[in-house]
Amino acid sequence: MVAIEKETPEASELMLPIEGMTCAACATRIERRLSKLEGVSEAVVNYATEEARVVVNGQSPVLAQGLLDTVERAGYGIRLDRAETFSDSPEAAEELVAAISGLDGIRKAVVAEEAGRHLVLVDYFAPATDMQALQDLLGAANIPDDGPVVDDSGARLRGLTRRLVVAAVLTIPIMVLSMGGFDFPYLNTLLLVLTLPVVAWSGAEFFQLAWRSLRHRATDMNTLVAMGVGTAFIYSAGVVLAPGFFDAAGAAGVYFEAAAVIVTLILLGRWLEERAKGRTGEAVRSLIQLQPRTATVLRKGVESAMPVSEVRLGDVVLIRPGEQIPVDGTVRSGVSSVDEAMITGEPVPVDKSAGDRVVAGTINTTGALHCTVVRVGKDTLLQQIVGMVRRAQGSKADIQALADRIAAVFVPAVIVIATVSALAWWFLGPEPRLNHALLRFVTVLIIACPCALGLATPTAIVAATGRGARRGILYRNANAVELAGTLNAVVLDKTGTLTAGKPRVASVTVREGAEEAELLKFAAAAESQSEHPLAKAIVSHVESLGIMHGTVESFESLTGSGIRAVIGGEPVLVGNRAFLDTQGVTVPERSLAVGTEVHVAVSGTWLGGIFLEDELRPEAKAATSRLQSLGLRLAVVSGDATGPVQAVAERLGISSWKAGARPEDKAAFVEALQADGARVGMFGDGINDAPALAQADVGFAVGGGTGIAIESSDITFLRDDPNLVSDAIKLSRRAMTVIRQNLFFAFVYNVTLIPLAAGAFYPAFGWLLNPMIASAAMALSSVSVVSNSLRLSRIKDSTLGQD
Repeated sequence: MVAIEKETPEASELMLPIEGMTCAACATRIERRLSKLEGVSEAVVNYATEEARVVVNGQSPVLAQGLLDTVERAGYGIRLDRAETFSDSPEAAEELVAAISGLDGIRKAVVAEEAGRHLVLVDYFAPATDMQALQDLLGAANIPDDGPVVDDSGARLRGLTRRLVVAAVLTIPIMVLSMGGFDFPYLNTLLLVLTLPVVAWSGAEFFQLAWRSLRHRATDMNTLVAMGVGTAFIYSAGVVLAPGFFDAAGAAGVYFEAAAVIVTLILLGRWLEERAKGRTGEAVRSLIQLQPRTATVLRKGVESAMPVSEVRLGDVVLIRPGEQIPVDGTVRSGVSSVDEAMITGEPVPVDKSAGDRVVAGTINTTGALHCTVVRVGKDTLLQQIVGMVRRAQGSKADIQALADRIAAVFVPAVIVIATVSALAWWFLGPEPRLNHALLRFVTVLIIACPCALGLATPTAIVAATGRGARRGILYRNANAVELAGTLNAVVLDKTGTLTAGKPRVASVTVREGAEEAELLKFAAAAESQSEHPLAKAIVSHVESLGIMHGTVESFESLTGSGIRAVIGGEPVLVGNRAFLDTQGVTVPERSLAVGTEVHVAVSGTWLGGIFLEDELRPEAKAATSRLQSLGLRLAVVSGDATGPVQAVAERLGISSWKAGARPEDKAAFVEALQADGARVGMFGDGINDAPALAQADVGFAVGGGTGIAIESSDITFLRDDPNLVSDAIKLSRRAMTVIRQNLFFAFVYNVTLIPLAAGAFYPAFGWLLNPMIASAAMALSSVSVVSNSLRLSRIKDSTLGQD
């Protein structure tokens, strides 16, 4: 269906399912026209996914209607949304249709009879429709928020199957009669009768779509096929119906078998391509299918099942053992284990109890849970993941630009080459000249394949991003896939990425004459306002000692440095040594230990310091070793003190590190590596590391599975595992290898076989290409590209995890 992926008062991002595209030139044409539409800031059309991603300024229904009109004027369509309802009488049904038809965005509203009842069917373009008015007329429950569209993906494949079967059944006897040495009266007439339905029915779509393109002053793959098949058939029919004319010209051969075989093989190729393209999108479909349709809601003590679209924030939902969780929520009561593998890729179920978060699409395995709803609809983590994967699959990598430029002029260039080669054979070739000219013309038209060029990159991107999503790796766009494969250096934040992110207070020191309890009281009061892991550790430690911290009267957090607060009427500073130095506070030159220091100053005087230590994550050594085995330079950058940063780097075998780094220092560190020629990835928590993530060629951030800021990085991980950095880079490298293979094959195929089809090698080697062989090659070229891309979908987790 038409999806509004992101919406703000300033701009909306729409995903439009496009109908009628048959080659890369179609996608290029639609993209060019949408981009020229006033109010459109970006338009990308993906032939592989058959979707257009359009960013429009504002939320104007008039502009949305312009998108639909523009696509239709280009000769294509947008698959529409469908709603339906039953009416009590034919009169009421007709009145309802009349009222609905007056709304903007309504493409069709009709009454149909179903089992003696009056069914009102409405096809509409949601972005251009007053949805509130439509809901008022039909009822909100009758308008699915993610329901069926007018056209289903299987219909096209079933239609192709029928046409292919008819073509194949008739082409077999045509081949036998044409090439089996038969010679009897009316043989050519019989061949004409057998070939006519192959060309006119099975191949009708080629001619219809070619005519549509011609009416819009454009050409595409169907133009080439229609011209080639039409020329061979019309010439052969002329030989049968007007033999005298062609006998006099000295060229009376017929090529019905060529016309029939071309149609059959190209239909076979499109059938295989359609199936393969369908498999590239399985990742998104499987994610969408994780969303339950109904939820059990408790309202005023009454338990009732209702559509998920009717669940509201604050509702309490009941999830029984074995059920999928329908919304994002917080456990209110109950204890259970939840299988989150389908979201995060983590195979071990996670224990849940009161206060824990649960996300839609995961499976409750053991006990019953009562959960308070905190996110519904597009705000749930599952729908954010679906949206991000779809946007990534609908985007374009820079490497695709050359293929797009070639595809835009490919078909006209091929027609010119075919015409020139036919004329050359007509005037310069051996006898029978007309036959040779005809065959060269048809063969060039048939063998040329812009589709392989158009599919080379997007199919690989779709397969790679889908595979990544199943692994818990979300690519923001196609360029993230491309760039991650080129990295040669990775900068790692320390806290929470290489260490467990759960520091504990190891010791406390105070100035002479001060009391430890006083220090802890001020520190805990200030840190209670912060979400930083160090802050939580200090507060937890103080509370465990039973010390009551003071009241915070004012609070200011200076990211990456420290805290400035007023507590109990006294100005308090909490932070690292460098922060207190900048505030004019002298910190004694003493070392607490090899660990993280948090100092406290009250009324401008140093009160004391707290030493915290953070254990190395158990996965950290393996994760960094895997990155180094990929040939990547590693560096650790942290705002922590020199001692703990150096210790972590040395334990992991990393020689490059920087301590005491503020957010801007981390960004400068990345920039320095880039200035030295490195292509740098940055792995951090997405908050304090935001400047460095933005500066890096590729930013990696941990989403943690819930409360995820999906847009904060180029690549987001759904589980907290540093091994995913190497997984993402390896997957990207494999994707780029596949893309290069696809592009190489597509370029070599066209550059080599078009001259062969034109007869360029005939004078030197006597090589000529049969049109039937040309059609087989063309049919298989696209299939081979898509099949090669699908290898990415089948990469096993164990393969990604290998060094």
